[in-house]
Amino acid sequence: MLEQYVKKILTSRVYDVAVETPLQPARQLSERLGNRILLKREDLQPVFSFKVRGAYNKMAQLSPEELARGVITASAGNHAQGVALAARQLGIKATIVMPRTTPELKVQGVRARGGKAVLHGDAFPDALAHALKLAEEKGLTYIPPYDDPDVIAGQGTVAMEILRQHQGRMDAIFVPVGGGGLVAGIAAYIKYLRPEIKVIGVEPDDSNCLQAAMAAGERVVLGQVGLFADGVAVAQIGQHTFELCRRYVDEVVTVNTDEICAAIKDIYDDTRSITEPAGALAVAGIKKYVEREAVSGQVLVAIDSGANINFDRLRHVAERAELGEQREAIIAVTIPEQPGSFKSFCEALGKRQITEFNYRYGTGSEAHIFVGIQTHPELDPRAALLENLRGKGFPVLDLTDNELAKLHLRHMVGGHATGVSDEMVLRFEFPERPGALFNFLDKLGGRWNISMFHYRNHGAADGRVVAGLQVPLDERHLVTAALTKIGYRYWDESENPAYKLFLG
Repeated sequence: MLEQYVKKILTSRVYDVAVETPLQPARQLSERLGNRILLKREDLQPVFSFKVRGAYNKMAQLSPEELARGVITASAGNHAQGVALAARQLGIKATIVMPRTTPELKVQGVRARGGKAVLHGDAFPDALAHALKLAEEKGLTYIPPYDDPDVIAGQGTVAMEILRQHQGRMDAIFVPVGGGGLVAGIAAYIKYLRPEIKVIGVEPDDSNCLQAAMAAGERVVLGQVGLFADGVAVAQIGQHTFELCRRYVDEVVTVNTDEICAAIKDIYDDTRSITEPAGALAVAGIKKYVEREAVSGQVLVAIDSGANINFDRLRHVAERAELGEQREAIIAVTIPEQPGSFKSFCEALGKRQITEFNYRYGTGSEAHIFVGIQTHPELDPRAALLENLRGKGFPVLDLTDNELAKLHLRHMVGGHATGVSDEMVLRFEFPERPGALFNFLDKLGGRWNISMFHYRNHGAADGRVVAGLQVPLDERHLVTAALTKIGYRYWDESENPAYKLFLG
Protein backbone atom coordinates (compact mmCIF):
# COMPACT_ATOMS: atom_id res chain seq x y z
CA MET A 1 0.00 0.00 0.00
CA LEU A 2 2.72 2.48 0.97
CA GLU A 3 4.74 1.97 -2.19
CA GLN A 4 1.69 2.68 -4.36
CA TYR A 5 0.94 5.89 -2.47
CA VAL A 6 4.55 7.05 -2.60
CA LYS A 7 4.56 6.59 -6.39
CA LYS A 8 1.32 8.59 -6.64
CA ILE A 9 2.79 11.32 -4.44
CA LEU A 10 5.99 11.55 -6.47
CA THR A 11 4.03 11.86 -9.72
CA SER A 12 1.35 14.26 -8.43
CA ARG A 13 0.75 17.29 -10.63
CA VAL A 14 0.16 19.72 -7.78
CA TYR A 15 2.80 22.23 -8.92
CA ASP A 16 0.74 23.29 -11.91
CA VAL A 17 -1.09 25.44 -9.36
CA ALA A 18 0.39 24.94 -5.85
CA VAL A 19 3.72 26.31 -4.60
CA GLU A 20 6.42 24.73 -2.48
CA THR A 21 5.94 26.39 0.88
CA PRO A 22 8.78 27.19 3.30
CA LEU A 23 9.69 25.16 6.38
CA GLN A 24 10.19 28.05 8.76
CA PRO A 25 11.80 27.96 12.23
CA ALA A 26 9.58 29.27 15.05
CA ARG A 27 12.35 30.84 17.08
CA GLN A 28 10.42 32.21 20.05
CA LEU A 29 8.31 29.08 20.44
CA SER A 30 11.41 26.88 20.11
CA GLU A 31 13.15 28.77 22.88
CA ARG A 32 10.15 28.55 25.18
CA LEU A 33 9.60 24.82 24.61
CA GLY A 34 13.26 23.77 24.60
CA ASN A 35 12.85 22.01 21.25
CA ARG A 36 13.39 23.07 17.65
CA ILE A 37 9.95 23.86 16.20
CA LEU A 38 9.57 24.14 12.41
CA LEU A 39 6.41 25.47 10.74
CA LYS A 40 5.39 24.12 7.34
CA ARG A 41 3.70 27.25 5.98
CA GLU A 42 0.78 25.87 3.95
CA ASP A 43 -1.06 29.08 4.80
CA LEU A 44 1.09 30.64 2.03
CA GLN A 45 -0.57 28.62 -0.77
CA PRO A 46 -2.52 30.64 -3.40
CA VAL A 47 -5.78 29.74 -1.60
CA PHE A 48 -4.18 30.13 1.88
CA SER A 49 -4.54 26.39 2.53
CA PHE A 50 -2.97 23.04 1.59
CA LYS A 51 -6.27 21.87 0.09
CA VAL A 52 -5.41 23.03 -3.41
CA ARG A 53 -2.85 20.21 -3.66
CA GLY A 54 -5.31 17.33 -3.38
CA ALA A 55 -8.06 19.07 -5.32
CA TYR A 56 -5.85 19.77 -8.33
CA ASN A 57 -4.21 16.35 -8.32
CA LYS A 58 -7.63 14.65 -8.39
CA MET A 59 -8.93 16.87 -11.16
CA ALA A 60 -5.76 16.47 -13.23
CA GLN A 61 -6.51 12.73 -13.43
CA LEU A 62 -9.96 13.24 -15.01
CA SER A 63 -10.68 12.37 -18.62
CA PRO A 64 -11.37 15.11 -21.20
CA GLU A 65 -15.03 14.07 -21.21
CA GLU A 66 -15.29 14.41 -17.41
CA LEU A 67 -13.58 17.77 -17.49
CA ALA A 68 -15.93 19.01 -20.19
CA ARG A 69 -18.99 18.17 -18.08
CA GLY A 70 -17.57 20.06 -15.09
CA VAL A 71 -16.97 19.21 -11.45
CA ILE A 72 -18.79 19.64 -8.17
CA THR A 73 -17.86 19.34 -4.51
CA ALA A 74 -19.16 20.00 -1.02
CA SER A 75 -16.98 21.90 1.41
CA ALA A 76 -17.02 24.27 4.36
CA GLY A 77 -14.40 26.41 2.64
CA ASN A 78 -10.76 25.46 2.10
CA HIS A 79 -11.34 22.49 -0.22
CA ALA A 80 -13.92 24.62 -2.01
CA GLN A 81 -11.39 27.32 -2.82
CA GLY A 82 -8.89 24.68 -3.93
CA VAL A 83 -11.39 23.17 -6.37
CA ALA A 84 -12.36 26.61 -7.68
CA LEU A 85 -8.74 27.58 -8.36
CA ALA A 86 -7.93 24.19 -9.88
CA ALA A 87 -10.97 24.43 -12.16
CA ARG A 88 -9.92 27.88 -13.36
CA GLN A 89 -6.41 26.55 -14.06
CA LEU A 90 -7.89 23.67 -16.08
CA GLY A 91 -10.43 25.88 -17.84
CA ILE A 92 -13.52 24.01 -16.60
CA LYS A 93 -16.64 24.83 -14.60
CA ALA A 94 -16.85 24.13 -10.86
CA THR A 95 -19.93 24.12 -8.61
CA ILE A 96 -19.26 24.31 -4.88
CA VAL A 97 -22.02 23.42 -2.41
CA MET A 98 -21.33 25.04 0.95
CA PRO A 99 -23.33 25.05 4.21
CA ARG A 100 -25.19 28.30 4.81
CA THR A 101 -23.09 28.68 7.98
CA THR A 102 -19.82 28.90 6.00
CA PRO A 103 -17.81 32.04 6.88
CA GLU A 104 -18.36 34.75 4.25
CA LEU A 105 -14.62 35.00 3.66
CA LYS A 106 -14.57 31.47 2.25
CA VAL A 107 -17.70 31.98 0.13
CA GLN A 108 -16.13 35.09 -1.39
CA GLY A 109 -12.91 33.15 -1.96
CA VAL A 110 -14.75 30.58 -4.08
CA ARG A 111 -16.53 33.20 -6.17
CA ALA A 112 -13.37 35.26 -6.63
CA ARG A 113 -11.70 32.21 -8.18
CA GLY A 114 -14.52 31.61 -10.66
CA GLY A 115 -16.40 28.90 -8.79
CA LYS A 116 -20.19 28.82 -8.51
CA ALA A 117 -21.03 28.82 -4.79
CA VAL A 118 -24.34 27.17 -3.85
CA LEU A 119 -25.33 27.61 -0.19
CA HIS A 120 -27.38 24.70 1.15
CA GLY A 121 -28.11 23.33 4.64
CA ASP A 122 -26.78 24.19 8.08
CA ALA A 123 -23.91 21.67 8.19
CA PHE A 124 -21.57 19.73 5.94
CA PRO A 125 -23.73 16.55 5.70
CA ASP A 126 -26.58 18.65 4.23
CA ALA A 127 -24.26 20.25 1.69
CA LEU A 128 -22.74 16.87 0.79
CA ALA A 129 -26.12 15.24 0.15
CA HIS A 130 -27.15 18.14 -2.09
CA ALA A 131 -23.85 18.06 -4.00
CA LEU A 132 -24.15 14.32 -4.68
CA LYS A 133 -27.73 14.84 -5.87
CA LEU A 134 -26.67 17.61 -8.27
CA ALA A 135 -23.76 15.50 -9.51
CA GLU A 136 -26.13 12.71 -10.48
CA GLU A 137 -28.72 15.00 -12.01
CA LYS A 138 -26.28 17.06 -14.09
CA GLY A 139 -23.58 14.49 -14.84
CA LEU A 140 -20.92 16.40 -12.89
CA THR A 141 -17.83 14.71 -11.40
CA TYR A 142 -17.71 14.87 -7.64
CA ILE A 143 -14.34 15.89 -6.16
CA PRO A 144 -14.02 14.48 -2.62
CA PRO A 145 -12.48 16.77 0.02
CA TYR A 146 -10.32 14.03 1.58
CA ASP A 147 -11.43 10.42 1.09
CA ASP A 148 -9.85 9.62 -2.27
CA PRO A 149 -6.42 8.15 -3.20
CA ASP A 150 -5.58 10.97 -5.62
CA VAL A 151 -6.58 13.63 -3.09
CA ILE A 152 -4.54 11.87 -0.40
CA ALA A 153 -1.54 11.69 -2.75
CA GLY A 154 -1.81 15.40 -3.53
CA GLN A 155 -1.78 16.26 0.16
CA GLY A 156 1.15 13.89 0.66
CA THR A 157 3.38 16.17 -1.38
CA VAL A 158 3.63 18.26 1.81
CA ALA A 159 5.72 15.44 3.34
CA MET A 160 7.84 15.15 0.20
CA GLU A 161 8.78 18.83 0.56
CA ILE A 162 9.49 18.51 4.29
CA LEU A 163 12.01 15.70 3.80
CA ARG A 164 13.68 17.62 0.98
CA GLN A 165 13.83 20.83 3.00
CA HIS A 166 15.13 19.25 6.22
CA GLN A 167 17.39 16.25 5.72
CA GLY A 168 18.78 15.99 9.25
CA ARG A 169 17.25 14.65 12.43
CA MET A 170 13.48 14.94 12.70
CA ASP A 171 11.57 13.44 15.61
CA ALA A 172 7.89 14.05 14.86
CA ILE A 173 5.49 15.76 12.45
CA PHE A 174 2.23 17.09 13.88
CA VAL A 175 -0.69 17.25 11.47
CA PRO A 176 -4.20 18.77 11.78
CA VAL A 177 -6.93 16.18 11.24
CA GLY A 178 -10.41 16.66 9.83
CA GLY A 179 -11.39 13.98 7.32
CA GLY A 180 -7.82 12.69 7.34
CA GLY A 181 -6.53 13.38 3.83
CA LEU A 182 -3.52 15.42 4.92
CA VAL A 183 -2.40 13.18 7.78
CA ALA A 184 -2.92 10.03 5.68
CA GLY A 185 -0.82 11.39 2.80
CA ILE A 186 1.95 12.58 5.11
CA ALA A 187 1.97 9.28 7.06
CA ALA A 188 2.19 7.21 3.87
CA TYR A 189 5.22 9.10 2.58
CA ILE A 190 7.04 9.46 5.89
CA LYS A 191 6.60 5.86 7.05
CA TYR A 192 7.89 4.54 3.72
CA LEU A 193 11.03 6.69 3.65
CA ARG A 194 11.69 7.68 7.28
CA PRO A 195 9.73 5.26 9.50
CA GLU A 196 11.57 6.44 12.64
CA ILE A 197 9.79 9.83 12.42
CA LYS A 198 6.56 9.92 14.39
CA VAL A 199 3.42 11.15 12.64
CA ILE A 200 1.01 12.59 15.20
CA GLY A 201 -2.49 13.77 14.36
CA VAL A 202 -4.04 16.69 16.24
CA GLU A 203 -7.79 17.21 16.62
CA PRO A 204 -10.06 19.50 18.64
CA ASP A 205 -11.34 17.64 21.69
CA ASP A 206 -14.91 18.14 20.45
CA SER A 207 -14.21 16.93 16.87
CA ASN A 208 -11.96 13.92 17.51
CA CYS A 209 -13.27 11.53 14.85
CA LEU A 210 -9.86 9.92 14.16
CA GLN A 211 -9.02 9.44 17.83
CA ALA A 212 -12.43 7.85 18.42
CA ALA A 213 -12.02 5.58 15.39
CA MET A 214 -8.54 4.44 16.42
CA ALA A 215 -9.77 3.68 19.93
CA ALA A 216 -12.72 1.67 18.57
CA GLY A 217 -10.73 -0.05 15.84
CA GLU A 218 -13.27 1.08 13.25
CA ARG A 219 -14.79 4.25 11.84
CA VAL A 220 -17.33 5.85 14.14
CA VAL A 221 -19.72 8.77 13.72
CA LEU A 222 -19.51 11.48 16.36
CA GLY A 223 -22.87 12.45 17.84
CA GLN A 224 -21.85 16.12 17.93
CA VAL A 225 -19.06 18.07 16.26
CA GLY A 226 -17.59 21.31 17.61
CA LEU A 227 -17.62 24.21 15.18
CA PHE A 228 -14.85 26.49 16.46
CA ALA A 229 -12.21 24.89 14.21
CA ASP A 230 -14.59 24.74 11.25
CA GLY A 231 -11.90 23.52 8.85
CA VAL A 232 -11.76 20.17 10.68
CA ALA A 233 -15.39 19.90 11.84
CA VAL A 234 -15.89 16.35 10.53
CA ALA A 235 -18.07 13.70 12.23
CA GLN A 236 -16.46 10.64 10.61
CA ILE A 237 -12.97 9.95 9.33
CA GLY A 238 -12.78 8.87 5.68
CA GLN A 239 -12.60 5.19 4.70
CA HIS A 240 -9.40 5.41 2.63
CA THR A 241 -7.82 7.78 5.12
CA PHE A 242 -8.63 5.57 8.10
CA GLU A 243 -7.01 2.53 6.50
CA LEU A 244 -3.77 4.51 6.29
CA CYS A 245 -4.08 6.24 9.64
CA ARG A 246 -4.78 3.11 11.66
CA ARG A 247 -1.51 1.59 10.39
CA TYR A 248 0.84 4.53 10.09
CA VAL A 249 -0.26 7.38 12.40
CA ASP A 250 1.52 6.94 15.74
CA GLU A 251 -1.05 8.71 17.91
CA VAL A 252 -3.67 11.44 18.06
CA VAL A 253 -3.47 14.40 20.46
CA THR A 254 -6.55 16.49 21.25
CA VAL A 255 -6.62 20.15 22.28
CA ASN A 256 -9.32 22.52 23.50
CA THR A 257 -10.47 25.89 22.19
CA ASP A 258 -8.30 27.91 24.57
CA GLU A 259 -5.21 25.93 23.56
CA ILE A 260 -5.99 26.51 19.86
CA CYS A 261 -6.34 30.25 20.45
CA ALA A 262 -3.02 30.32 22.30
CA ALA A 263 -1.40 28.53 19.36
CA ILE A 264 -2.76 31.12 16.93
CA LYS A 265 -1.04 33.76 19.05
CA ASP A 266 2.19 31.72 19.16
CA ILE A 267 2.28 31.53 15.36
CA TYR A 268 1.57 35.24 15.09
CA ASP A 269 4.36 36.09 17.52
CA ASP A 270 6.89 34.14 15.43
CA THR A 271 5.65 34.85 11.88
CA ARG A 272 3.34 37.89 12.10
CA SER A 273 0.77 35.80 10.22
CA ILE A 274 -2.73 34.94 11.43
CA THR A 275 -3.73 31.29 11.21
CA GLU A 276 -7.24 29.89 11.22
CA PRO A 277 -8.17 27.64 14.18
CA ALA A 278 -7.71 24.41 12.20
CA GLY A 279 -4.37 25.67 10.93
CA ALA A 280 -3.05 26.17 14.47
CA LEU A 281 -3.94 22.67 15.69
CA ALA A 282 -0.46 21.25 15.07
CA VAL A 283 1.28 23.90 17.17
CA ALA A 284 -1.25 23.38 19.97
CA GLY A 285 -0.56 19.65 19.73
CA ILE A 286 3.20 20.14 19.93
CA LYS A 287 2.86 22.21 23.09
CA LYS A 288 0.69 19.56 24.73
CA TYR A 289 3.02 16.75 23.62
CA VAL A 290 6.14 18.52 24.92
CA GLU A 291 4.51 19.14 28.29
CA ARG A 292 3.23 15.56 28.56
CA GLU A 293 6.42 13.81 27.46
CA ALA A 294 8.87 16.36 28.96
CA VAL A 295 11.02 16.12 25.83
CA SER A 296 13.80 18.56 24.98
CA GLY A 297 16.24 19.04 22.14
CA GLN A 298 13.96 17.39 19.60
CA VAL A 299 13.06 18.57 16.09
CA LEU A 300 9.28 18.87 15.81
CA VAL A 301 7.40 19.97 12.68
CA ALA A 302 3.95 21.58 12.74
CA ILE A 303 1.82 21.78 9.60
CA ASP A 304 0.41 25.32 9.56
CA SER A 305 -2.41 24.22 7.31
CA GLY A 306 -4.44 27.34 6.58
CA ALA A 307 -5.22 31.01 7.19
CA ASN A 308 -8.84 31.41 6.10
CA ILE A 309 -10.28 33.09 9.17
CA ASN A 310 -12.92 35.81 9.33
CA PHE A 311 -11.49 38.99 10.85
CA ASP A 312 -14.42 39.18 13.30
CA ARG A 313 -13.30 35.93 14.91
CA LEU A 314 -10.07 37.46 16.13
CA ARG A 315 -11.79 39.13 19.08
CA HIS A 316 -12.73 35.69 20.41
CA VAL A 317 -9.23 34.34 19.71
CA ALA A 318 -7.62 37.22 21.58
CA GLU A 319 -10.03 36.81 24.48
CA ARG A 320 -9.21 33.13 24.92
CA ALA A 321 -5.51 33.04 24.01
CA GLU A 322 -4.28 34.13 27.44
CA LEU A 323 -6.38 31.43 29.09
CA GLY A 324 -4.94 28.83 26.75
CA GLU A 325 -1.43 30.02 27.60
CA GLN A 326 -2.26 29.83 31.33
CA ARG A 327 -1.51 33.55 31.63
CA GLU A 328 -4.94 34.49 32.97
CA ALA A 329 -7.19 32.99 35.59
CA ILE A 330 -10.94 33.62 35.76
CA ILE A 331 -12.27 33.30 39.30
CA ALA A 332 -15.28 34.09 41.45
CA VAL A 333 -14.44 35.53 44.87
CA THR A 334 -16.73 36.16 47.82
CA ILE A 335 -16.01 39.33 49.79
CA PRO A 336 -17.88 41.05 52.64
CA GLU A 337 -20.42 43.65 51.49
CA GLN A 338 -18.79 46.51 53.39
CA PRO A 339 -16.44 49.46 52.81
CA GLY A 340 -12.81 48.52 52.21
CA SER A 341 -13.49 44.98 51.02
CA PHE A 342 -12.29 45.56 47.46
CA LYS A 343 -9.12 47.25 48.77
CA SER A 344 -8.42 44.26 51.00
CA PHE A 345 -8.87 41.91 48.07
CA CYS A 346 -6.41 43.91 45.92
CA GLU A 347 -3.90 43.87 48.76
CA ALA A 348 -4.22 40.08 48.90
CA LEU A 349 -3.40 39.90 45.19
CA GLY A 350 -0.11 41.70 45.72
CA LYS A 351 1.51 42.79 42.45
CA ARG A 352 -0.68 40.63 40.24
CA GLN A 353 -2.57 42.57 37.59
CA ILE A 354 -6.38 42.50 37.45
CA THR A 355 -7.46 42.01 33.82
CA GLU A 356 -11.22 42.05 34.42
CA PHE A 357 -13.55 42.92 37.28
CA ASN A 358 -17.33 42.56 37.39
CA TYR A 359 -19.36 43.44 40.46
CA ARG A 360 -22.82 44.63 41.47
CA TYR A 361 -23.99 45.60 44.95
CA GLY A 362 -25.36 42.60 46.84
CA THR A 363 -28.43 42.52 49.04
CA GLY A 364 -26.93 40.47 51.88
CA SER A 365 -23.75 40.56 53.93
CA GLU A 366 -21.64 39.08 51.13
CA ALA A 367 -20.87 40.05 47.55
CA HIS A 368 -19.64 37.84 44.71
CA ILE A 369 -17.18 39.31 42.23
CA PHE A 370 -16.09 37.96 38.84
CA VAL A 371 -12.40 38.61 38.34
CA GLY A 372 -9.73 38.03 35.70
CA ILE A 373 -6.16 37.98 37.05
CA GLN A 374 -2.87 37.81 35.18
CA THR A 375 -0.85 34.66 35.94
CA HIS A 376 2.22 32.89 34.57
CA PRO A 377 2.45 29.12 33.98
CA GLU A 378 5.89 28.86 35.65
CA LEU A 379 6.53 32.01 37.68
CA ASP A 380 3.05 32.49 39.12
CA PRO A 381 0.72 29.56 38.28
CA ARG A 382 -3.01 29.63 38.78
CA ALA A 383 -2.83 27.07 41.60
CA ALA A 384 -0.57 29.36 43.61
CA LEU A 385 -2.99 32.27 43.15
CA LEU A 386 -5.94 30.22 44.38
CA GLU A 387 -4.01 28.87 47.36
CA ASN A 388 -2.85 32.37 48.29
CA LEU A 389 -6.34 33.87 48.24
CA ARG A 390 -7.88 31.00 50.17
CA GLY A 391 -5.09 31.22 52.69
CA LYS A 392 -6.03 34.86 53.30
CA GLY A 393 -9.65 33.98 53.98
CA PHE A 394 -11.25 34.64 50.58
CA PRO A 395 -13.63 31.91 49.34
CA VAL A 396 -12.62 31.32 45.68
CA LEU A 397 -14.24 29.39 42.82
CA ASP A 398 -12.00 28.70 39.80
CA LEU A 399 -13.94 29.44 36.57
CA THR A 400 -11.02 29.28 34.14
CA ASP A 401 -12.37 26.10 32.52
CA ASN A 402 -16.05 27.00 32.85
CA GLU A 403 -17.48 27.63 29.36
CA LEU A 404 -20.67 29.29 30.64
CA ALA A 405 -18.60 31.76 32.63
CA LYS A 406 -16.12 32.51 29.83
CA LEU A 407 -18.63 32.79 26.99
CA HIS A 408 -21.51 34.54 28.72
CA LEU A 409 -21.43 35.36 32.44
CA ARG A 410 -18.39 37.62 32.18
CA HIS A 411 -20.61 39.88 30.02
CA MET A 412 -23.74 39.50 32.16
CA VAL A 413 -22.75 39.87 35.82
CA GLY A 414 -25.32 42.17 37.36
CA GLY A 415 -26.95 40.59 40.37
CA HIS A 416 -29.62 38.01 41.14
CA ALA A 417 -33.09 38.23 39.64
CA THR A 418 -35.96 38.57 42.10
CA GLY A 419 -39.29 36.85 41.59
CA VAL A 420 -37.92 34.29 39.10
CA SER A 421 -38.76 30.72 40.07
CA ASP A 422 -38.23 27.33 38.43
CA GLU A 423 -35.47 28.72 36.22
CA MET A 424 -33.75 26.27 33.90
CA VAL A 425 -30.49 27.55 32.31
CA LEU A 426 -29.43 26.23 28.91
CA ARG A 427 -26.41 27.01 26.76
CA PHE A 428 -26.69 26.60 22.98
CA GLU A 429 -24.65 26.75 19.81
CA PHE A 430 -26.83 28.17 17.04
CA PRO A 431 -26.01 27.81 13.34
CA GLU A 432 -25.16 31.35 12.32
CA ARG A 433 -27.68 32.03 9.59
CA PRO A 434 -30.81 34.17 9.13
CA GLY A 435 -33.78 32.66 10.92
CA ALA A 436 -31.83 30.47 13.37
CA LEU A 437 -33.05 32.36 16.44
CA PHE A 438 -36.65 32.42 15.22
CA ASN A 439 -36.44 28.68 14.50
CA PHE A 440 -35.39 28.10 18.09
CA LEU A 441 -38.18 30.22 19.55
CA ASP A 442 -40.79 28.85 17.13
CA LYS A 443 -40.05 25.20 17.88
CA LEU A 444 -39.74 25.81 21.59
CA GLY A 445 -43.16 27.41 21.49
CA GLY A 446 -44.69 29.86 23.97
CA ARG A 447 -45.17 27.33 26.73
CA TRP A 448 -42.35 28.57 28.99
CA ASN A 449 -41.35 32.11 29.82
CA ILE A 450 -37.84 33.17 28.76
CA SER A 451 -36.35 34.73 31.90
CA MET A 452 -32.82 35.41 30.61
CA PHE A 453 -31.14 35.58 27.21
CA HIS A 454 -27.60 36.39 26.10
CA TYR A 455 -26.25 35.98 22.56
CA ARG A 456 -22.68 36.17 21.27
CA ASN A 457 -21.37 35.88 17.73
CA HIS A 458 -17.68 35.66 16.87
CA GLY A 459 -17.82 35.87 13.08
CA ALA A 460 -17.94 32.08 12.96
CA ALA A 461 -20.34 29.41 11.78
CA ASP A 462 -22.06 29.34 15.16
CA GLY A 463 -23.56 31.86 17.54
CA ARG A 464 -23.38 31.26 21.29
CA VAL A 465 -26.53 31.64 23.40
CA VAL A 466 -27.45 31.18 27.04
CA ALA A 467 -31.14 31.25 27.91
CA GLY A 468 -33.17 30.96 31.08
CA LEU A 469 -36.59 29.27 30.93
CA GLN A 470 -39.13 29.15 33.74
CA VAL A 471 -40.07 25.47 33.75
CA PRO A 472 -41.88 23.66 36.58
CA LEU A 473 -40.06 20.52 37.71
CA ASP A 474 -42.80 18.22 36.42
CA GLU A 475 -42.36 19.68 32.90
CA ARG A 476 -38.54 19.41 32.60
CA HIS A 477 -38.81 16.27 30.48
CA LEU A 478 -40.88 18.20 27.92
CA VAL A 479 -38.03 20.69 27.48
CA THR A 480 -35.62 17.88 26.67
CA ALA A 481 -38.00 16.54 24.02
CA ALA A 482 -38.44 20.00 22.50
CA LEU A 483 -34.70 20.65 22.34
CA THR A 484 -34.04 17.28 20.73
CA LYS A 485 -36.56 18.19 18.03
CA ILE A 486 -34.88 21.55 17.41
CA GLY A 487 -31.55 19.82 16.90
CA TYR A 488 -29.16 22.50 18.17
CA ARG A 489 -26.24 21.51 20.41
CA TYR A 490 -27.06 22.40 24.01
CA TRP A 491 -25.86 22.00 27.59
CA ASP A 492 -27.98 22.18 30.76
CA GLU A 493 -26.22 24.72 32.99
CA SER A 494 -28.87 24.90 35.72
CA GLU A 495 -26.44 23.54 38.31
CA ASN A 496 -23.42 25.51 37.11
CA PRO A 497 -21.89 27.17 40.21
CA ALA A 498 -21.04 30.32 38.25
CA TYR A 499 -24.71 30.82 37.37
CA LYS A 500 -25.76 30.22 40.95
CA LEU A 501 -23.27 32.77 42.28
CA PHE A 502 -24.01 35.62 39.90
CA LEU A 503 -27.44 35.19 38.31
CA GLY A 504 -29.40 32.43 40.05
